[in-house]
Amino acid sequence: MWESHLNGFKAYLRLERSLAGNSIEAYLRDVEKLTQYLQSVNQPLAPGELELSHLQAFVQWVASLGMSATSQARIISGIKGFYKYLLLEDMVRTDPTQLLDAPKTSRKLPDVLSFHEIEQLIGCLDLSKPEGTRNKAILETMYSCGLRVSEVTGLKISHLYTEEGFIRVIGKGDKERLIPIGSDALRYIDIYRQQVRVHVPVKKGQEDILFLNRRGSALTRVMIFLVIKDLVLKAGIKKDVSPHTFRHSFATHLVEGGADLRAVQEMLGHESITTTEIYTHLDREYLRDTLHRYHPRF
Repeated sequence: MWESHLNGFKAYLRLERSLAGNSIEAYLRDVEKLTQYLQSVNQPLAPGELELSHLQAFVQWVASLGMSATSQARIISGIKGFYKYLLLEDMVRTDPTQLLDAPKTSRKLPDVLSFHEIEQLIGCLDLSKPEGTRNKAILETMYSCGLRVSEVTGLKISHLYTEEGFIRVIGKGDKERLIPIGSDALRYIDIYRQQVRVHVPVKKGQEDILFLNRRGSALTRVMIFLVIKDLVLKAGIKKDVSPHTFRHSFATHLVEGGADLRAVQEMLGHESITTTEIYTHLDREYLRDTLHRYHPRF
């Protein structure tokens, strides 16, 4: 019973929700955690037989495993998504997850680089090497457009609209968006294409991928992570910096400069404005820090 429901749920997530493979696997693991619990307590119940009390006991069991509040909340979200699918398909009559509460999670504000720190990092690149020129174009693009690391590794040459000053990005759930790109980023992309990429033996099927490794294949997310970690060490920056830090910095600097939150939401590709609102909190922290540093009576 559970297996057929899970297969249907997987197809629903892929075809109707257009989720990426990693997201689909995460949802399935959440539901499988529930089936694992039912087996452990010897309650072989079908999805339609579960009640709120069963799910509350499941949540307590998950907490007893020592999982963080964030992990618990994610699992509950996955279970809720599963029952939403079952209701849509008329496989259950009621949704026992409606009154199921998730543990409160605190939202940790991410580290953000100042503009000076970003210049420091990029300044540590060795432009005498081909990969240095490529990496400069990558980092300038990430900061200029607020891209996720998967979006920059998948960026296509055919999606560059250089005359208009825009790029087309395929984001989460295969959703497309147009993002303005700065003149510096475009200039370094052009330098990379003219001086480095033309000498790379491009593999078949990779012809339209913008950023390639020396063997002519698309870069992996791990490669960009390692490049940034190396630059952080060279620059002597003590913050916890990852590719996503460039995205956070892009958004924070826009909000600090007075950008409209809806415009920032559009450029980041956030489905909900509440996700973008974290940057208003970052802005408040920036204001508080400024007062601490410069106000004689604060």
